[in-house]
Amino acid sequence: MIDINYELYKVFYHVASTLNFSEASKQLFISQSAVSQSIKTLERKLDQTLFIRSTKKVQLTPEGEILMRHIEPAMNLIQKGEAQLLDAASTGGQIRIGASDTICRYFLIPYLERFHKAFPGAHIKVVNQTSMKCAELLSNGQVDIIVVNYPNKHIAATASVMRIKKFRDVFIAGNTFQDLKDKTLSFSQLPRYPILMLDKNSTTNEFLHELFQQHQLDLVPEIELTSNDLLVDLARIGLGIAFVPDYCVAGLQDGENDGSGLFRLKIQEELPERELAIAYNEPRTLSRAAGEFLSYFQNSSI
Repeated sequence: MIDINYELYKVFYHVASTLNFSEASKQLFISQSAVSQSIKTLERKLDQTLFIRSTKKVQLTPEGEILMRHIEPAMNLIQKGEAQLLDAASTGGQIRIGASDTICRYFLIPYLERFHKAFPGAHIKVVNQTSMKCAELLSNGQVDIIVVNYPNKHIAATASVMRIKKFRDVFIAGNTFQDLKDKTLSFSQLPRYPILMLDKNSTTNEFLHELFQQHQLDLVPEIELTSNDLLVDLARIGLGIAFVPDYCVAGLQDGENDGSGLFRLKIQEELPERELAIAYNEPRTLSRAAGEFLSYFQNSSI
């Protein structure tokens, strides 16, 4: 392979496009003699004559035409790439966010709306996965930022973590379990009832299993799903007692009915708090868009 400086091909492209050394020099902001010298150097390195020069006009040789057929699309691609980079710098670029459906719906939407209004030209890509899977996506560089349940032992030790919201998980049920509405249940009583919960690919599943183990109890769920909203719906129609984050049933207090028969169970033992957290890799590798999005959680709240 011949070692040829890109600048020589750039000069060739402008001369071949204009068929005028003087015009090429104006476009390149260099002298006409520098243009001529660059073409001579390129011809010498390729051992080919690329232009037929006369006092009246400049023409491409057959060899020059062959080279131009390859150089022209390459230059167009380079110019397109430069234009996209400049556009990204002015509009905020792209942000890739990993988060579960639940976190997107109940927490992220106001932030995404605010960001879109501030940077309407920025491209937002949201990948919906469980908190466990999101940690994997971040580790593999497939997303810039993840918003996940925390603690999350799947987040790499090298990632930066910003805790942004505290919450507690709750048990909810529908009219089928109306006799529990005014009772206070202990953890040891919960295995008597059908438990509805997220599946094994979620940190919430891990969390509840660990809670049961701490009380020396076996947890055998009746139903495992990938959606908290579906768990709420199934609890409402009486299929069991669902375990969901409190922000999924905001405003529903212990023993209260939401009008459709759904209520929160009173649990004797206080469940540990969990948090929503943002995790990201090396800050200097983040796009401008990702950096701006992070600032919403560092400096202000919705």
